[in-house]
Amino acid sequence: MEKKTFEYEYSRLILPVGPVHPALKEPVNLNVTVVNEQIVDVNLKFNYIYRGIEYLAERRNIAQTIYLVERICGLCSQAHTLTFIQAVEEIAGIQPPMRAELIRVICAELERIHSHMLLIGVVAYDIGLDTLFMYAFKSRETVMDLLEMISGKRVHHDLNTIGGVRFDIDKPLSERIVKGLNTIEENNKYISNILADATVENRLKGVGVLSKRVAEELSVVGPTARGSGIRRDVRFNRPYSAYRDFKNSFKMIVLDGCDSLSRVMIRVLEIFESINLIKTLLDQLPEGHIRVEDKILKIIKKIPEGEAFSIIEAPRGQLSHYVKTNGKEGLKRLSVRTPTIPNILAVKSMLMHREIADIPVVFSSIDPCISCANRVTVTDSATNQTRIVDLNKLRGV
Repeated sequence: MEKKTFEYEYSRLILPVGPVHPALKEPVNLNVTVVNEQIVDVNLKFNYIYRGIEYLAERRNIAQTIYLVERICGLCSQAHTLTFIQAVEEIAGIQPPMRAELIRVICAELERIHSHMLLIGVVAYDIGLDTLFMYAFKSRETVMDLLEMISGKRVHHDLNTIGGVRFDIDKPLSERIVKGLNTIEENNKYISNILADATVENRLKGVGVLSKRVAEELSVVGPTARGSGIRRDVRFNRPYSAYRDFKNSFKMIVLDGCDSLSRVMIRVLEIFESINLIKTLLDQLPEGHIRVEDKILKIIKKIPEGEAFSIIEAPRGQLSHYVKTNGKEGLKRLSVRTPTIPNILAVKSMLMHREIADIPVVFSSIDPCISCANRVTVTDSATNQTRIVDLNKLRGV
């Protein structure tokens, strides 16, 4: 029997990944164009969980809005309230006590450890290291226990209030926090050793490369930028709260690997720095009040009409709130810019010319939070003009 050989040219295939996909932890859709297994184009869509936070904030008083912005993100609840309240305090001319400033930063750094541990666990799961995933989440539990000791809550801590904080840290609690940090430090050393293993390095090194030049062009922020060799950290470049006085108590971690391994290792090393900073702050916690004397409902009555822009370094990177008050206890405008907004633009560059199997780990390595990043702009396709719509019309859209 005559043997015949046929040659077929592979055509391009558009592969939809998400918005609900077992390899993605966030509701996002990636339409990936592939030739054979190689990615040649990526189209991102991520407007599946728009919640209208800014719209709702402009219809509540300032005290209610604190609890609303806290719910923008479960992992960054301390970061969002701190950013919002700093802007309100600037408008009101309120200076919180130094003890309150240190407690705010202690909880912000605990939240950074919490967020980084989660990312390390997710990446470990994506590359098949289930044991490391469980180990990272065990450490994460310790951090959540510490936050619960301080505030009584594991996720939304309700810590910040205008003019200070709602919960104090006494000496016995301080000692329990240090004990917990020592446990996390030991666990983090173990995680660091595993990530240095050649098997893990081979799975992450050179995967999802984002060059320094492209990272600068796209204005990426946070560990994603620092993993591409960019020295960008609001705690150093534009210090705020207690970071002004303690910026020499920890180091900015910058790696130039520009790949998924660098973005994970940045977080491992930043956990060590956060532990050192928290211990320093606990050791130098000054005596005094934790908030100004007035009740919050009295304070918001005195807040004049004005505007302010507040910016901090959240676990995922630069987070900013623009706040415009109306002088009647409420807001005229709230605009929130989360770190995922610039960082997600870099995903296309990271995925180009990689294989389909790399999609989960590359996407996870930027630690995206899609629910924080969703925005809605209504554009008339005929005139290409944007317009503002009310909530009922938006529901129709």
